[in-house]
Amino acid sequence: MIVYLDESGDLGFKFDNPYRKGGSSRYLTLTFLLIPKKLSYLPKRIVKKIYKKRNRKTSNELKGSDLTPSEQIFFANEVVKLLKKHPEIKIFAITVYKKRVASHIRADANKLYNYMVGLALLQRIKKIPQVTFVPDARSIKVRSGNSLVDYLHTEIWFKLNSKTEINNSPQESHKVFNLQFVDYVTHIIWEKYEDRRRKAFNILKSRVGLKELFFPR
Repeated sequence: MIVYLDESGDLGFKFDNPYRKGGSSRYLTLTFLLIPKKLSYLPKRIVKKIYKKRNRKTSNELKGSDLTPSEQIFFANEVVKLLKKHPEIKIFAITVYKKRVASHIRADANKLYNYMVGLALLQRIKKIPQVTFVPDARSIKVRSGNSLVDYLHTEIWFKLNSKTEINNSPQESHKVFNLQFVDYVTHIIWEKYEDRRRKAFNILKSRVGLKELFFPR
């Protein structure tokens, strides 16, 4: 089994200015694609369709933030068709409302990131013997090296009594279409929170596992 991970938003906590105008994002979304290796060619096809519609070379990476609203809707509908046809493929996400994160946690945001990954992922993989974990090598967590996977192993082995082996394999998204696929999904989900844009999200939401952290109730 392969798990691809990407995120939208940042790990900053500067809220005195608006986001994109000197302030941090108010939300951080992590999204996971859990897919059997034998089916890993399928999300790539959807990404390539977006490039074809744009008449854009695949060597010129198209980020989720670059998609037009109509491209987002096309992509979301393609994702829903994929998940209906192949229910063994799972997409799930966790979003944190950063303004409600306690100050002592903000002091080491990497721990928040690790916790979010563990909370969203570990229950879903605890019965899978071998998992290849593919985060974007250029993500906000790259400087932490193997600390995330070390944390995940500790949690899944000791707290969940699982024997799952997580093999860390960071890749660069411009070389891996499945990371671009996750980037598109992540941006659609995160944008619903950060920018209140819902059209593509409303298409995806019934097929994607969604979790919220530190939201007001």
